Amino acid sequence: MGWMLFLALLILIFMGMPIAVAIGLSSFFVLATHNINLVLIPQRMFVGADSFPLVAVPFFILAGDLLAKGNVSKRLVDFADACVGFIRGGLSLVAVLGSMFFAAISGSGAATTAAIGTPLIPEMEAKGYEVSFSAALIAASGTIGVIIPPSVPMILYAIIADQSVARLFLNGFLPGILMGLALMGYALYVARKKQYPIGSPLRLQNIRAKFKMAFFGILTPVIILGGIFSGYFTPSEAAVIAVDYAIIVALFIYKDIRLKHLYNLVVNAGITMSLIMFLISTSQIFSWILANWSIPSKIATSLLSLTDSPLVIMLLINIVILIAGVFMETASALIILTPVFLPIVSQLGINLIHFGIIVVVGLAIGMVTPPVAINLYVASSITGKSIETISHRVWPMLLLLILVLMLVTYVPLLLY
Repeated sequence: MGWMLFLALLILIFMGMPIAVAIGLSSFFVLATHNINLVLIPQRMFVGADSFPLVAVPFFILAGDLLAKGNVSKRLVDFADACVGFIRGGLSLVAVLGSMFFAAISGSGAATTAAIGTPLIPEMEAKGYEVSFSAALIAASGTIGVIIPPSVPMILYAIIADQSVARLFLNGFLPGILMGLALMGYALYVARKKQYPIGSPLRLQNIRAKFKMAFFGILTPVIILGGIFSGYFTPSEAAVIAVDYAIIVALFIYKDIRLKHLYNLVVNAGITMSLIMFLISTSQIFSWILANWSIPSKIATSLLSLTDSPLVIMLLINIVILIAGVFMETASALIILTPVFLPIVSQLGINLIHFGIIVVVGLAIGMVTPPVAINLYVASSITGKSIETISHRVWPMLLLLILVLMLVTYVPLLLY
């Protein structure tokens, strides 16, 4: 049964079928060939969509779009430049630091790459930075967008694994910061090697002025995450509050967008969410088949029969996660792999919050790993450079991100 299910899924994916449709059709094929009442399909699809925490997803997407369409990202970049621009290659650090700031607003890797890359890459090119390096660095930094909360993949994992969204968010900060520091270290190395220019001198007055301009953007994650961790509201309520705040900031404080633009932003967020909901609904049928025929437990037994070392098993799981990230979009890979691996990590005694962070970090790396590397495509569209050119410069950064994944895997520094 398991071989039939996964073989059908792989065939449909390699035929170019959308992931959600491939999951649904492979599940339908297995059910139909085993004389299962097909009424099960709409029933399980409804169960998959009937989850209150999913309410947070479209609102976090909309809040990120509202702030990304305006000049919030430009103000964050200017503030980061005022803080670290005086260092040789300071704009490289600004790229990473700006991505970390915006990650705490958007919850999306592609949105972070677009928001930071659009204002910063032309400026880096004007200062003598290689465009391919700048694009690769910002694309790699964009992966932090789904690690530092809020994070849409973390919400999806919390629903599948029945874990706390707030605890996942709390434990996303350290891996995101480690990824940022690793990329900053490499950026400084390249800056010294290429002799990239030193920016304007450090001035406290300039920092204060740029901070005032970026204040309302910086305040966004403080309101969202502060409210969640203090217990004033749930993650779902925080998402709605984030949209309200983003509308006030974008329309009335910064005045970056007009009321007529709001309709299109809401529709786009709805379209994105509809795709996610369809994926979740079809994957619920897939998960039912896995559970009904005890496929995950059989996979766990087979894997544990090879070795009883948790270190080796986690290495194998990480390899599978990284390979899945190469060929599949983050949400799709997460929804397929999580039910398969949960019994294994449970038998190993690994904390499921810790495992959730490992999965999200591993799949985030796939955002800059060709061929399905959404951040590279965004960077390519901004710069006009080919995916191949940018990919050539992103490999050292990719290795650093994998090292961070290994560190997160084997050193579980969780904040409970």
